[in-house]
Amino acid sequence: MNTTMIITLVLIVGFFALMVGIGIRSRKHASDVNGFVLGSRSVGPWLSAFAFGTSYFSAVIFVGYAGQFGWNFGVASTWIGLGNAFIGSLLPWVILGRRTRVMTQHLSSKTMPDFFGTRYGSKGLKIAASMITFLFLIPYTASLYNGLSRLFSMAFNGVDYSVCVIIMAVLTGVYVIVGGYMATAINDFIQGIIMLIGIVAVILAVLKDNGGLMEAMRGLAEGENGGWQYASFLGPQPLFLLFVVLLTSLGTWGLPQMVGKFYAIKNEDSIKKGTIISTFFAIIVAGGCYFLGGFGRLYNVDVAANGFDAVIPTMLSTLPSLIIGVVIVLVLSASMSTLSSLVLTSGSTITLDFLAPMAKKEMSEKKKMTIMRAFIVVFIIVSAVIAIKQAKSKNLFIAQMMGVSWGALAGAFLAPFLYGLYYKKTTKAAVIVSFAFGVGMELVQLAISLGWLDVSTIPVLAFVFKNSLYSGVFAMVGGLILVPLVSLVTQKTKPDNVDAMFECYNATRTVEITDSLGD
Repeated sequence: MNTTMIITLVLIVGFFALMVGIGIRSRKHASDVNGFVLGSRSVGPWLSAFAFGTSYFSAVIFVGYAGQFGWNFGVASTWIGLGNAFIGSLLPWVILGRRTRVMTQHLSSKTMPDFFGTRYGSKGLKIAASMITFLFLIPYTASLYNGLSRLFSMAFNGVDYSVCVIIMAVLTGVYVIVGGYMATAINDFIQGIIMLIGIVAVILAVLKDNGGLMEAMRGLAEGENGGWQYASFLGPQPLFLLFVVLLTSLGTWGLPQMVGKFYAIKNEDSIKKGTIISTFFAIIVAGGCYFLGGFGRLYNVDVAANGFDAVIPTMLSTLPSLIIGVVIVLVLSASMSTLSSLVLTSGSTITLDFLAPMAKKEMSEKKKMTIMRAFIVVFIIVSAVIAIKQAKSKNLFIAQMMGVSWGALAGAFLAPFLYGLYYKKTTKAAVIVSFAFGVGMELVQLAISLGWLDVSTIPVLAFVFKNSLYSGVFAMVGGLILVPLVSLVTQKTKPDNVDAMFECYNATRTVEITDSLGD
């Protein structure tokens, strides 16, 4: 057993022990549905901000996206991270944070599908949203494991990747099932600190390995795999870069596992503080990941043969054993934090928004808790099996499904949720159109990617469906346009009690004050 393996193993064992211990200690907060799903709406700013950030940034970003877009755009890929920080983190907290917290408590909604059902007065919308959430979160969750495979094999040569997937899935399941939302929030905070320290350490080590920042930039511009455009301000493909920024940033506004963090936050002050903390976290983690990936062309990587997932592991393979161990724990932290958020979202959604409304009689709290925990187990098992199957067979269908999941969820939900918080005239019919448009766009994208449909002869469609990044952006922007337009012509489907729903924003509080001095 080499030094890298020993150091990595020690760090991983300590990390897993801490995660499970927190889950066990948090079980008192998971005694009822409200506590299990939302932490009793009493989560402070630091835990909420880190939960948002760690759910946002996973191994997919660190290994997959940072490697792919860093190779394609050079250091200009840093713009993706900054877009994630300001468009994907700062703006959602400012625009959605307070109104989400206030209205969801007023409507007693615990999930995004529950919000749609109550806000638009439709049990059907609630069930449809829950099915979209459940179906598209499975491949999205499976993709989290993929970033681990190459790093895991680098640190533990000869150990089957499946072992890592199974261990990670089991331990994540333990602390989520036992401790619920509060366990995930506390663990997310610790995992977030590891991510912050880890990404800074890796960037410094990689730059030092290449003679410092200026020497690395020179090598990027003049190297065998590089060129001046990879060291430039906007990179070689500015338009494609813009689409990547928009999809990876705007998407958070409509993803159930992201918006759900606003449901659970404690109070007004926590939202203000959480906004600053979350933005700072995103600048360091997302900006750092893409900045790091921008130097991938300094290394001899055969992308054609090994794919973009080989870029980051190749960069790290020359670093000291301790740094490699930290990176493995960093990627585990990123993966487990996002995984815990996704499985909790999926399990609660399928139970509270699909099974409970269809039950013949009211479910007890105990029964809901049991079913939620059971579905969390099912969700973890299915996603782990898909991830292992994908890694071993390179199944094209699974890979493409992972690519469209983000676009389908955000495309379907972003507009109805945003307008539902701000625009009283938003109608049930408009929400149906948004659901159909968002999911439909990505299903068409999937068919094109798999070769089942050819639109190459139609220039406009060929551009829109160039890949899942492009179609995902058009799905979200299209929903933002369609929802108000459809609402204007379908006012008969507007809920009758919408004015009462919006009264929650007009509540006033009277407090006594003392003027010590007059004029």
